[in-house]
Amino acid sequence: MLPTIRVALFASVAIAALGLSPAQTQQNNMTFFVTSAGPGKGADLGGLAGADRHCQTLAQAAGAGGKTWRAYLSTQGAGATNARDRIGRGPWMNAKGDVIAKSVDDLHSPGNNLTKLTALSEKGAGVNGRGDTPNMHDILTGSQPNGTAFAADKDMTCGNWTKSAEGAAMVGHHDRQGLRDDDVSKSWNSSHPSRGPGGGCAQDDLKSTGGNGLFYCFAAN
Repeated sequence: MLPTIRVALFASVAIAALGLSPAQTQQNNMTFFVTSAGPGKGADLGGLAGADRHCQTLAQAAGAGGKTWRAYLSTQGAGATNARDRIGRGPWMNAKGDVIAKSVDDLHSPGNNLTKLTALSEKGAGVNGRGDTPNMHDILTGSQPNGTAFAADKDMTCGNWTKSAEGAAMVGHHDRQGLRDDDVSKSWNSSHPSRGPGGGCAQDDLKSTGGNGLFYCFAAN
């Protein structure tokens, strides 16, 4: 027991010497989060590069900027990108140390641990879901259930994340809840396309169906 106690004591002293709280230490180890806010231009995220940059900026502010962060987003058309291919190999954990998934296959299986209780922001805070005011459970992904891109015949990525008016983006429900009791409504990454009076990609459009322009960020290394 004594060696274990000494190790724990040493770790506590080291953390204190660095001026870190236990919560900050957990956030340093964080490898997954839901953005606490989007860039504010609806589904115009500045393309994949802009979305990745937003993930990196939020992670940096939370004390986890030492990793390479990628947005879980697919693109369509020439050079289409699959969200599942951008996020590394896993495992991934939230700001409180809960493991979301052990691998890419685990993440896209029914057994993943992505729920309202674990899909936390980079600050370690919960994200509003169905039944909360306002509801923000629509998370931008542009992806099919297996994490791959849609064909180019129908816009599902708001012009590859460059439009804030006409178009549509596939969203998932981070709280795994919807209007129906089925797999689509409960999908974390592929529940329904965005829509709204502004065209489907504007910030107010995303809010009108229960979103706020949020997306998932994963540490790819």
